[in-house]
Amino acid sequence: MAKGIAFRAALLGGALAIAVAASARPRQPAGTSARMTRASRAPLTRAAHAPTGRPARTASVGAFEQKTLAWQIALEREGFSPGLIDGRGGPRTALATREFQESRGLNVSGQLDEPTAAALGIDEANTVLKTYTITDADQQKVAPPPKNWLAKSKAKFLGHNNLAEAVAERFHCSRVLLATLNPSVDLARLRVGQALIVPAVLDGKTLRVHRLEVDLSQKAIRGFDGEGRQVALFHCSIASKAEDRPKGEARVLGVANDPHYLFDPKVWPEVKGIKTKLLIPPGPKNPVGLCWIGLSLKGYGIHGTPNPELIGKSGSHGCLRLTNWDAIRLGKMVGAGTPVKFTGGR
Repeated sequence: MAKGIAFRAALLGGALAIAVAASARPRQPAGTSARMTRASRAPLTRAAHAPTGRPARTASVGAFEQKTLAWQIALEREGFSPGLIDGRGGPRTALATREFQESRGLNVSGQLDEPTAAALGIDEANTVLKTYTITDADQQKVAPPPKNWLAKSKAKFLGHNNLAEAVAERFHCSRVLLATLNPSVDLARLRVGQALIVPAVLDGKTLRVHRLEVDLSQKAIRGFDGEGRQVALFHCSIASKAEDRPKGEARVLGVANDPHYLFDPKVWPEVKGIKTKLLIPPGPKNPVGLCWIGLSLKGYGIHGTPNPELIGKSGSHGCLRLTNWDAIRLGKMVGAGTPVKFTGGR
């Protein structure tokens, strides 16, 4: 590993996680904001590439997309994640809305009615989109991972396949939304210095939670404060086989950011030809993503994922997968000893 990188090894929940903290990672500029307006006023814009790094031409984004983006961004800020921000809504956005409404004593409808919009602080002055210029720091996150496990173990970093993936993850959105907001941009040929229109995601609240409940039937993780009030909701992926899913109660053992992953061929019977354990390097395409929350149930944890667009599906080996940004946020909310209860999904 490169000089200047500190290592911290932690045996968390039966899986080896080594947190890697880079000593000097460059900050990325936030970009310039664009204000939301109602459909009857000047529309929001989508960017196309220009040599100067500014949008070359624009196209309208309809009132419905504006409303849904503002809705999803506000929910995420309040700790009730809609999952991947896609501008379309759907069952995860509706669930997050219902849980937010219930936490605030509002009528529980799952719809963005006026009282809910007011509680979320959504109005026409909300920043929904902004211009972002791709930086060297984004490029440094691009390092397409090898396909086989042995080659992965020999790599130094498992990065994104391309800049479009890196930018989409940075702004918590789907690549489809990124393409929709930038119709004249070839996302396969992005480069440093290029300007894009992206969702104006906000720094979210990171209230300390005193306990977690994992509803396997809804594929949802709920966080509660010391007075029993729900303050967080995250969507997760679970094991495809019911017998592989955790049950009962557990507690958090610890949190590791930028973890290595210990590949054990016994846990991956579908992988042939590897007989020994392998230490897989960190990065957004690491099997456990950018954050590992170890649990007292041997071999189980809550962690990030290399494939955020698969959140909400069934298909893991038993652990609970979140988007990388949700996993990092949840990691800040919990600590060693936080109780975790599993319900449903059997």
